[in-house]
Amino acid sequence: MHIADFAAGSIGGACGVAVGYPLDTVKVRIQTQKQFTGIWHCFITTLSKEGVHGFFKGMSLPVTTVSMTSSVVFGMYRNCRQCLSQLRGGTGTPNTKPEIFLSGLAGGVATVTVMSPGDIVKVRLQCQTESMRARKGANLPKPKYRGPVHCLLTIVREEGVLGLYRGALPLMLRDGPSYATYFLTYSTLCEWFTPTGKKGPEWTGVMLAGGVAGMTGWTVGTPMDVIKARLQMDGARDIKRYKGFVHCITETVRMEGSGVFFRSLGINCLRAFPVNMVVFATYELLVGFLRTQPDAIEPPKLEFE
Repeated sequence: MHIADFAAGSIGGACGVAVGYPLDTVKVRIQTQKQFTGIWHCFITTLSKEGVHGFFKGMSLPVTTVSMTSSVVFGMYRNCRQCLSQLRGGTGTPNTKPEIFLSGLAGGVATVTVMSPGDIVKVRLQCQTESMRARKGANLPKPKYRGPVHCLLTIVREEGVLGLYRGALPLMLRDGPSYATYFLTYSTLCEWFTPTGKKGPEWTGVMLAGGVAGMTGWTVGTPMDVIKARLQMDGARDIKRYKGFVHCITETVRMEGSGVFFRSLGINCLRAFPVNMVVFATYELLVGFLRTQPDAIEPPKLEFE
């Protein structure tokens, strides 16, 4: 069991949330609300009506849950790599590409139980466009949720504990393949960027590999991310529109066309690059510091020379 990866992944994930949350808010809103015509329109509207605070609604709980999620992802990924290497009888040799892909897949699927409750709270608060500051105005609607904890308790009261796991299936179908692609891309690019005679890439190589890995992961995961967000918001503000996962997909295609599944791809990639630069740089720095017994399948080290 490699504890260092759990700890380093946790801190790296928390740093990533802080960097990417404003763009994540814009992404969720253009996925779930037809009032926004695009990224720039959503950005300007949010800023004018809600101020800078509007981009950070519901952030406190995701910092905690994403920290736990990243801990699970990186820890599961690292330990699965070791287990698969041992099953192959290749302890002490680098993992194969299929082993890296399967380890990332396992890490992504494992995060659902930890991530789903915090994710639905995040989505509900991000889609709550009413401003808390506007309560004193005449005839202005009041926000349904007063904050992350109130939102969490309201969902449990109105929809039951299972309401916290609405959208869990598309979340799993998003994170499994996307994390598999994410880690495979990162590992491959780190190999390419490693200078001859070095054990790992330099600082710039790690950051570039992390950024590109984030973009490829989101390219794979964006369609399911749209379905997840819609199921999580369904019935929160009005009547329920979708009977389930398959019905949500068919209705979305029927009403808006298949292009809607990639409506937020641009902003996902825009957000993913800096976020995952920070995540992997933080992870590699911390795991290199915490790990005292390096081995042959250890993630690439940073070289500052």
